[in-house]
Amino acid sequence: MEEDQALARAFLKGDLQAGHALVTSNLRFVAKVAYGYRSYGIRMADLVQEGNIGLMKAEQKFDPDKNIRLISYAAWWIRAYIQNYVLKNWSLGTLGTTQAQRKLFFSLARTRRELEKMNPGGGALINVDELAARLRVKPQEVREMEQRMGGRDLSLDAPMGEAGSNSHVDFVASEGIGQGEEVADRQEAGLIGERVRGALARLDGRERFIIEQRVMNDRSMTLKALGEHFGSSRDRARQLEIRARDKLKAEQQQLAAEVELEGAAAGP
Repeated sequence: MEEDQALARAFLKGDLQAGHALVTSNLRFVAKVAYGYRSYGIRMADLVQEGNIGLMKAEQKFDPDKNIRLISYAAWWIRAYIQNYVLKNWSLGTLGTTQAQRKLFFSLARTRRELEKMNPGGGALINVDELAARLRVKPQEVREMEQRMGGRDLSLDAPMGEAGSNSHVDFVASEGIGQGEEVADRQEAGLIGERVRGALARLDGRERFIIEQRVMNDRSMTLKALGEHFGSSRDRARQLEIRARDKLKAEQQQLAAEVELEGAAAGP
């Protein structure tokens, strides 16, 4: 915690290297949170990227004088950015407009799955009243959310892959985490953190400066200012920014593929 506070104080004084160190030291947690949302049909690389943005936003607002670690403060921001990205990519513009609806969206499918496991052979008979009682909401709220979720282009019950032996709902994470899954999560999180740190380290000086100024800085430098800083045009600065972002994204895509292979090898 003292190290977090020291780095945060340095970052607030303008030390971007301290800010970079503070972010990279917490990437494993971001990866673990992102992995919990893998069942919503969105690529792991995109979930991790959104979580990283949430972490950087938390870093900018973190008060080092509070007696807490950065990651304790950042957890809400990380989940908020990931959940917001999931909702935006669900193809329903009016879904999850309130905090209660957002919570219901992320709880409904998981709760239905839990009730079906408790009633083997009678899962199809799970009714709205049971779901509402378990979620502590009104039955009408459950009906409305099911109707909205049912309007998505891809259902959670739709088959996955060419064989079609699994559906998306099969990969909805349960509330409890087994020991084996917890170990796998730690390994995957470590791999993701290592790759992201490696990707950042492979950026050249100009690219790193652009990422720091355009992503990590609370007051982002304009492309015109970047161009003037490098003695080049605004368009050239944009090209450099695109190249830096593409390098990071390519690394994350490769990592997402490895994570999926690891998860498939581990099995249920």
